Amino acid sequence: MAEKYPQPGWQTPEEKRPLDECLVQKENTEKCPLDVPVQKTAQDETPFLLKTEAEKCQKFPRLKEEADRQHRQVFLTLKAKIEQKHLEELRRETFRQYVGVKTWRGNIQACLIYTLMMVMVCVSIFGGVGMFFFNIALGEDFLFMPSTIKPPSHQPLMAGSHSQGPIAPVPQCPDEENTHRFDCYPEVISTKEKCEARGCCWKLPDSSNGVPYCYFPPSFPSYSLGEVKETPLGATAVLTKNGTGPYPKDVQQLTMDLRFEAEGRLHLVLNDTANRRYEVPIETPTATTKAASQLYEVEYSHNPFGIVVKRKSNGRVLLNTTVAPLIYADPFLEMSTTLPSKNIYGLGEHRGPFRHNMDWVRIPFWARDQPTAAAQEDVTNLYGSHPFYLCVEEDGQAHGVFLLNSNAMEVILQPAPALTWRTIGGIFDFYIFLGPDPNSVIQQYWDVIGRPMMPPYWALGFHLCRWGYNSANRTRDIAQKMRNAGIPQDTQWNDIDYMTNHLDWTYDQQKFAELPDLVKDLHDHGQHYIMIVDPGISNTQKAGTYPPYDVGLKRGVFINDTNGNPIVGRVWPGDTTFPDFTNPITQQWWIEMAADFHKMVPFDGMWIDMNEPSNFADGSTHGCPDNNLEKPPYTPAVVGGSLMSKTLCASSQQHLSSHYNLHNMFGHFEIIASHNALVNIRGKRPVVISRSTFPSSGRHGGHWLGDNKSAWKDMYYSIPGILNMNLFGIPLVGPDICGFMEDTTEELCLRWQQLGAFYPFSRNHNELKAKSQEPIVWSADTQKAIRSALLTRYSLLPHLYFLFHRASKMGETVARPLFFEYPMDSNTWGVDTQFLWGDSLLVTPVLEKGATKVTAYFPNDTWYDFYSGRPVIGVGQNVTLEAPKDTINLHLRGGTILVTQEPATTTTASRKNQFGLVVALNRTGEAWGGLFWDDGDTIDTEEQKAFTMIKFSSSRNTISSQVMMSGYAGTKDMSLGSIRVYGVAQKPHTVMANKQPVDYSYVQDAQMLSMNNLSLPLAKPIQAMWA
Repeated sequence: MAEKYPQPGWQTPEEKRPLDECLVQKENTEKCPLDVPVQKTAQDETPFLLKTEAEKCQKFPRLKEEADRQHRQVFLTLKAKIEQKHLEELRRETFRQYVGVKTWRGNIQACLIYTLMMVMVCVSIFGGVGMFFFNIALGEDFLFMPSTIKPPSHQPLMAGSHSQGPIAPVPQCPDEENTHRFDCYPEVISTKEKCEARGCCWKLPDSSNGVPYCYFPPSFPSYSLGEVKETPLGATAVLTKNGTGPYPKDVQQLTMDLRFEAEGRLHLVLNDTANRRYEVPIETPTATTKAASQLYEVEYSHNPFGIVVKRKSNGRVLLNTTVAPLIYADPFLEMSTTLPSKNIYGLGEHRGPFRHNMDWVRIPFWARDQPTAAAQEDVTNLYGSHPFYLCVEEDGQAHGVFLLNSNAMEVILQPAPALTWRTIGGIFDFYIFLGPDPNSVIQQYWDVIGRPMMPPYWALGFHLCRWGYNSANRTRDIAQKMRNAGIPQDTQWNDIDYMTNHLDWTYDQQKFAELPDLVKDLHDHGQHYIMIVDPGISNTQKAGTYPPYDVGLKRGVFINDTNGNPIVGRVWPGDTTFPDFTNPITQQWWIEMAADFHKMVPFDGMWIDMNEPSNFADGSTHGCPDNNLEKPPYTPAVVGGSLMSKTLCASSQQHLSSHYNLHNMFGHFEIIASHNALVNIRGKRPVVISRSTFPSSGRHGGHWLGDNKSAWKDMYYSIPGILNMNLFGIPLVGPDICGFMEDTTEELCLRWQQLGAFYPFSRNHNELKAKSQEPIVWSADTQKAIRSALLTRYSLLPHLYFLFHRASKMGETVARPLFFEYPMDSNTWGVDTQFLWGDSLLVTPVLEKGATKVTAYFPNDTWYDFYSGRPVIGVGQNVTLEAPKDTINLHLRGGTILVTQEPATTTTASRKNQFGLVVALNRTGEAWGGLFWDDGDTIDTEEQKAFTMIKFSSSRNTISSQVMMSGYAGTKDMSLGSIRVYGVAQKPHTVMANKQPVDYSYVQDAQMLSMNNLSLPLAKPIQAMWA
């Protein structure tokens, strides 16, 4: 690991020169070094005299005499500016030569500056005109005085007196390009005086689109790197603070721990050497030895400290923290890096396009009950916190960076391109993933946070809910009408109106008296039931009448205030306390409360809402203490402006740490508790759908995208939403179909139901005041179109289940963007109006009102219309597709075999039907696919070897199956009933399956071959061929 990059810089080296050689050359060519200290003595009445410099350089003989007192400060400032200009040029020239960047600048410019200095000093003695020209020469603002200089005092400055100059030393301020400024004063209000008092540079930018006025100078206090020592995992070193930072409690010494954990994974930890700090309590892999080979190489800057991570294959700089100072104080941590491209994805949870805007965007991370409908793009903190980004480089390679930190934070994106991490607690715990392709980056990320759980099969069916059924009978009536209409539905849900006065673990004994009968009816029809559960537990019920509070108070399961009493907020039931799910006692209490309710209402899954946690009072009903946790020296740009806004006091105490540290993980720990409760009660695979999430939440549950609105724009935002959550390891995800807030329209709801049929998690849900939007309330034509879309989904559930299996075992996303499969096609980098199931099924929905055509991008490959098998003409470009109201466009990529199944209105029924194959041949006439099958409900069927795995392949006009595992007891009843083959150029004269002629048809213009009325046992190898 070379120890390089002695000066901040962000240019990628091309043709290197040895650094020592560059420095020696510069020393030999400079005859008047400007780093000579100013000599002052107590006898000097004029301490500004530069005697040593005058003797050495003999450049300024007039300065040996007493200078005019009125120009004393002017001269000192001129000297500082000239020193800064020359030193900065020296540094830049040295760095340019080292990295091989040619420049026309050199010693000539230094000489010109000296000449200007002599002229301007002379002129300045006679008035301010010289300063005007000198400002122009140095490229300063149109000012008569430099911006860092106060007007000279009218009082004589006697020996031993103190000047009235800036509080901080005058910084050396390079004339940075706007895009390369790093914010030195991120607080809400920055002024020139505040900026300069902090020792920062102040200059008005060319434009006001977010460019910081106050930015870091090269000399800003940071850390210096000590000796780098090798360790069994990589390297370690001590970092020492240089100077005083802008925030209290600077950490004076840091330990850098660099771990080469895997070929494509680098782990960088910066921690306080002397004091233990809070670290995120999630399970991550523990490496014991250094990776034998790495895709990366690491370089350092010693003073100031910086680290550079490069891709070994091409030398591209992926991470370069030398561009801005490292700040590490007890309440404030900041680190910046350049980026190799502007293609940045992830950084959730926020509302906006999939690819981030890089134009000075400040993205906050602090879980909040904030309707997505009211959120601004990127800048509104929503329900979860996922500080991970994926970067697609200009040649299509990709890398990712994950900051394992649960404190309030923000990420700043700027057009350099560059990125700044800024958090107010914890440690800097970075993982860098080298890919080199997007799929590999996500696999490497999931290796750290854990792969997602395998959901039960029925969870992939269609779900229906609304807030405001108001009775069990009304709920049951909706489910029956869905059956009568033949519209698929697997699960019926209830919102908070089923409860008694919104109390958890109760149901209204009047309006929902028949709730147990409703659940039994659903089970009798092969369906399931899920209800909402909020974390807030009422503390105002009569003692002894409400076990969740009575038992919880006795066991001490609630989050406490700073006085050691349960903190009281206000949610739907009124005054409430909040369970501390980080406490093992609380998790056991939660299991018991769920089990007691399950005896009355045998629910199948849990919907956990309001778990940011949400609070209708800021902090508590009694406010919050006045301390540094409630009012830290810096608060990220969160909605509401404070950490307590719409949630609990940050200083409240939990089992593992303060809420200040654990707030972003409240929902995560509730997911774990609810997951464990369902496993304990039902003994089957759980379904937990949560609003708030954190990295590794996907190991235990899924997510819905929160309170959206019935609007076309919100339907579009749902696609980036599900794609981001797939990056974050939570593939069981979807929004409220047709919108939660406000009234939908029939056209919008139809188009949204068509799109929603291809969300990994598919649920229609809306609010109390909105009109009904269940599929059965619309016209016959709309019902038919919705039914068709959902039946298509149900026919594809074997493939979707296979994708979830690959996600849980191999780390592959379920829903993914086009660029995951075509990363070198730059046209795919910004596509977020289409998405893929796995690597092959392309979904192109209508997202605009009144549209009957839609534009789709098809990468340069073989593509077929899913329904007809017709090949797409015009790949590698945008294609306009017909999009009648009864159709959502689906296309299949060549080289794929999808396993389908004859659909039914529930998964219980459809799982008994015959399977089918859709074979899409690629340009060489080949295709591949697979089937994973078990009972769809049992936990750990792979560990028990109670599953069946079949591989399918097609080559040379022959389709074959290979049974890899046959442990599922029902395999003997599984049969293949049909095969469709796309891309058969000529009508065959012979078609056979297992050496027997079969019934077939051929469509010439579509080049589609269909084999019908088959009954081939899947438990045995299958061979179908045509000639």
